[in-house]
Amino acid sequence: MTALYNLQLISDGVVTTGKAVLLQGEKIIAVIAADAIPNDAKKIDLKGHYLAPGLIDLQIYGAGLPLFFGGDPSAEALAQMEQTLLSQGCTGFFATIATNTDEIVEQGIEAAVAYWNNRLGNFLGLHLEGPYLNSKRCGAHPPALIKKAALAQVKSWVEKANGLIRMITLAPELQDTEVLDYLHQQGIILSAGHSNATYAEGKAFLNKPVKAVTHLYNAMPQMHHRDPGYIPAIFEDKPYTSIVADGIHVDFVMVRLAKRELGDKLFLITDAVTESDKGTYQHKFTGDRYVMPDGTLSGSSLTMLKAVQNCVQHAGIELAEAINMASLYPAQLTGATAKGKIEKGFDADLVIFNEAFGIYGVVFKGITKTT
Repeated sequence: MTALYNLQLISDGVVTTGKAVLLQGEKIIAVIAADAIPNDAKKIDLKGHYLAPGLIDLQIYGAGLPLFFGGDPSAEALAQMEQTLLSQGCTGFFATIATNTDEIVEQGIEAAVAYWNNRLGNFLGLHLEGPYLNSKRCGAHPPALIKKAALAQVKSWVEKANGLIRMITLAPELQDTEVLDYLHQQGIILSAGHSNATYAEGKAFLNKPVKAVTHLYNAMPQMHHRDPGYIPAIFEDKPYTSIVADGIHVDFVMVRLAKRELGDKLFLITDAVTESDKGTYQHKFTGDRYVMPDGTLSGSSLTMLKAVQNCVQHAGIELAEAINMASLYPAQLTGATAKGKIEKGFDADLVIFNEAFGIYGVVFKGITKTT
């Protein structure tokens, strides 16, 4: 048994002091008063730092080098992602595959399947962002490779992935009902993104069965008083909605507005990439952002903890609630009922950080490593 103590505990929207967290194996077995630690426990002093649930990123393309979904998706890149993200306090993530040729998408799926049995465990599955998007809102996705979903291909990819496709971003207004119904029946999270839906179309598909929205404000029609688009439908129907809180993809004023409207359904993603000079997505870091060779804004350079910090320092969101946005809410969307809180029975996957949002340590599967 391990006891973590001398900490500021963040869980379920509250910061508390004077507590200790008991770990046994890969689970949290109790949260107790700091003066009630059993004598036989191995005690680890966290030096007054914050202890929060491990962060969960449901949309990320790469961390470290090489870029997982670049010109040559590989198991080696997934291994690098796991190591790098774990060091950043990200104890769960969906590796994301963008619009590409069928061959490259299938190579990414095959790499994930091949790696699965050797994973550390913070790789939780795949998120396909495309190719079933709306070319009118393509963003950094190549329009020539965007297409309407065909049920036969969708089934083929789902079967090839052997349960690892956990989430798909698509433009629901362009897809056949049979495709959406099939994916929903497979337990795959449907997320509306790179969509040009109208307000009425959004009202028709949000939560019916599209339960999520991908990177709010980006690659979707912007609100207009005579042509509202589907952002007002998102605000009204409140599906789980991701946002890139870097101040570049989305101004912090708009993060604050989204939080006011969506409450506990707004969650953080990084949509992060790394530099690449191969394949369809040749991301270059210029100044403070990644862009494509033609200058189009691409993925972010965020970490999940930096996104939390931005919400606190620039969007007026309380720290404990920003942590919920990076842990509890994505866990709830994915049905991970043992993640996102520090409570008895939850996974012992935790992040330790200081007042300046620097990582002090990570607890993963009950093993604590501090800097």
